[in-house]
Amino acid sequence: MAADGRIASNSRTQLGQRGDWGRREAEVLALAARQHGVIAHAQLRSLGFSAAAVRHRASAGRLHALHRGVYALGRPDLSVKGRWMAAVLACGPGALLSHTSAAALHGLLSTASPTVDVTIPRRAGLSRPGISVHRSTSLDHAAFAEVHGIPCTSVSRTLLDLAAIVNRRVLERVCDQAEVLRVLDWTAIGALLERAQGRPGIRRLRLVLDALDFSEGVTRSELERRFLALCRRADLPSPAVNQWLAMAGEEIQVDFVWHRARVIAETDGFRTHGTRRAFERDRRRDRLLSLAGWTVVRFTWDDLTSDPKHVTAVLRDLVTTPSTRR
Repeated sequence: MAADGRIASNSRTQLGQRGDWGRREAEVLALAARQHGVIAHAQLRSLGFSAAAVRHRASAGRLHALHRGVYALGRPDLSVKGRWMAAVLACGPGALLSHTSAAALHGLLSTASPTVDVTIPRRAGLSRPGISVHRSTSLDHAAFAEVHGIPCTSVSRTLLDLAAIVNRRVLERVCDQAEVLRVLDWTAIGALLERAQGRPGIRRLRLVLDALDFSEGVTRSELERRFLALCRRADLPSPAVNQWLAMAGEEIQVDFVWHRARVIAETDGFRTHGTRRAFERDRRRDRLLSLAGWTVVRFTWDDLTSDPKHVTAVLRDLVTTPSTRR
């Protein structure tokens, strides 16, 4: 009886151990799945695996070393998100995917670079093969984000980091994409630019954002003043401003109009024309005006600041007639 009891007790203990082992296995699988197929040595230890158990899994081919203390679970080939996650884990607590890699994760650009950019929140050096490690002591809460489960720099911080390492043309493309995706928090970018005085790339980023009409200071009235000043400098006929026209049973307000030439110019600022609803509304207005015999041209902040000669050439061709040409 005693013997039977001891056997039953031992059996229950073994079943409990097997059940606990199965639970830990499930936790490992779940964690690795959330992390795009990778897991860190410290995470395995926190789940109850000894150092010997981790070494045994590695020697058995169940774990594949990627970086010091970071493994791929089951198979060594990884998606790009898996490589990014592995690099972040390899750089320790507080590490964030950053620079070009973060921009790719946010969908702002594409990259085929085998090197992963990671920023760590400390001054101490760190070297990991295949990882470009950046150091920063200014990673405040606003710099942190998470995309697809991967810790990364926020969009605004990513733009600031990129501004220091890429040329203006690349930075413009990235900012264009951020505009298309509507991923910029303008309050956050404004605050970051204020705090980042003296940082490398800050002037380049400000110029690009201003040229794209991203800054808070560019208002509709400022666009209009700049446009009218451009017309005066080019000695063009003066347009009427903010006129209402009756069109197909409705009233349409236009920015600038030359009634005699039947030409309308619109100055498009991002804040008033950058939404999908505004886009659709503007196209409908243009169709109605075109059907009524008006020529509509649109100019952006970038047109007015970067290529004013093009703007004046277009307007001169449209609004001057043989009797008014000098």
